[in-house]
Amino acid sequence: QVHVVESGGGLVQAGGLLRLSCVASGRLYHMAWFRQAPGKEREFVAGISGGGGQTSYADSLKGRYTISRDIAENSVLLEIHSAQLDDTAVYSCAASIVTWKSDPHLYDYWGQGVQVTVSS
Repeated sequence: QVHVVESGGGLVQAGGLLRLSCVASGRLYHMAWFRQAPGKEREFVAGISGGGGQTSYADSLKGRYTISRDIAENSVLLEIHSAQLDDTAVYSCAASIVTWKSDPHLYDYWGQGVQVTVSS
């Protein structure tokens, strides 16, 4: 059984910085973050390859989001810079054997998600 566990969600003021972390048990999977805002569909945020050398970002979020990974700890970090009100969402981490791109159907394991709320 593979476990994917997120941490770091919470409340952040608009313009601030928030860091989310995700740890997956077992092998080095390709990893990604998705988010789902109230009343909206889940959307891809960013992904990173198992070795950490390749990344992918949603076009609308490039520049404000940074994804990185710590190979030794098998963890992935997502930084949200200059947080905006519409960044408020549940952020979920996912692990895949085949991709770090945007198709959620290609991810094999998902975490429970963490709430991120941006306040004005």
